Amino acid sequence: MLKRTRSLVCLCIAAALSTPLPTSANTTDLPDIGTAAGGTLTIDQELIYGDAYMRILRNSQPIVNDPVINEYVTNLGHRLVANANDVKTPFQFFMIRDRNINAFAFFGGYVALHSGLFLHAQSESEIASVIAHEIAHVTQRHLARSMEDQARRSPATMAALVGGILLAIAAPEAGIAAITATTAGNMQSQINYTRSNEKEADRFGINTLAKAGFDVQAMPRFFGRLADEYRYASTPPPMLLTHPLPEDRITDSRERARSYPPLKLAPSLDYHLARARIVARYAGIDNDAALDWFQRKGKKAPASINSSFEYGKALVYLDSKQLDKAQLILDKLIQNDPLNLFYLDAISDLHIAQKNPEIAVKELKSALTRKPNNAVLTINYANALLEDEKFDESIRVLQRYTHDRPQDTNGWHLLSKANISQANSDEDLAARAEILALQANWNKAIQYYTQASQIAELGSLKQARYDARIDQLMVQRDRFMSLQ
Repeated sequence: MLKRTRSLVCLCIAAALSTPLPTSANTTDLPDIGTAAGGTLTIDQELIYGDAYMRILRNSQPIVNDPVINEYVTNLGHRLVANANDVKTPFQFFMIRDRNINAFAFFGGYVALHSGLFLHAQSESEIASVIAHEIAHVTQRHLARSMEDQARRSPATMAALVGGILLAIAAPEAGIAAITATTAGNMQSQINYTRSNEKEADRFGINTLAKAGFDVQAMPRFFGRLADEYRYASTPPPMLLTHPLPEDRITDSRERARSYPPLKLAPSLDYHLARARIVARYAGIDNDAALDWFQRKGKKAPASINSSFEYGKALVYLDSKQLDKAQLILDKLIQNDPLNLFYLDAISDLHIAQKNPEIAVKELKSALTRKPNNAVLTINYANALLEDEKFDESIRVLQRYTHDRPQDTNGWHLLSKANISQANSDEDLAARAEILALQANWNKAIQYYTQASQIAELGSLKQARYDARIDQLMVQRDRFMSLQ
């Protein structure tokens, strides 16, 4: 989905739009297709590019900042990373609100999933097969290898490749518009993936899938279904445009999957809860359509995941202010599974909507004794404290939360809100500055911290902290701009 401008605008997206494709037998004997791209970019350089591009995405794409979805996707991704080969970078997983079937990875271990994937994948193993393939593109450094290959062919190529990355960084609005407006076919020629790259990603991906305890048959099953569904479509999803699925490739994936021992897995309730949450809140359908979806799917589903469809209905009722209907469902769900994060998140929102935040505070505080420092519980607890007008305590919780999770904009937004409630103008400005910095809006972030420093008492520790952060942001800004 990248557009060719004067150069390779968003080459930052390594492995972009790549489909989890057929893989080899259950062996780690994989083909050696060349160097690890050490002559092109170092790992440290990849991390810098990845961080820069993630900041651009935050400012330009509908990233889903949902703590429950984030926790699910992160846990699933790290389960796969723990079983992957050649992991050299940290990984971060996130979701973009987009009904197109798609996923992509880029420098620094960032892996994005479109919400549309969850609408089509019928099991956790199917989603895991997509993620495993993307992880393999990162661990095998396919973007750097592609750059190295093109640089060998022409002395001018490396400058063009780097220039493409820099154009996206220098002009984010143009770069992101290119991402959303173009065809995936052009992107494939830009990244110049070779058949060997794809085979390597396939093989490493399926090996990771198997080692992590997922059903490898999910891979050919999911993509065979996609190929059948869109065989005659005039505009196939980006994933199929970028990586077509001819019959021989699907057949090959089936053969490779058969070489692994059969594995029968029970449906994952967490996956179906995440899917229900996406249908209810991020699928772009109205309430009646969502309720109809839950009703139809629930009739055919095994009893073990029926609660996910009830949960989805409860979210629709909660979001449409039908609080009594939501409570009837959530009370039953939480009684049967009192520490389920999906349910605790929803019922705390229900209590707040019912003007009873003190109940949410009590329940979340109790849950935190069983799951200390859990991100979902902590952010909900801070929000409940804020709604219960316990501002000082909420601020203390959020200060710890943002220290531990500085890239989570949810924490900074709530910290800003809490400080506004206490008329702490300087701390509000500081929190908003952090959000701006996460979006690569460096100058505005520095401006807000400068204003905070001017408000703070002269010579105070607060002022020293703000001034030190200004220095840090200026260094980060200069490093970011030096990529141009």
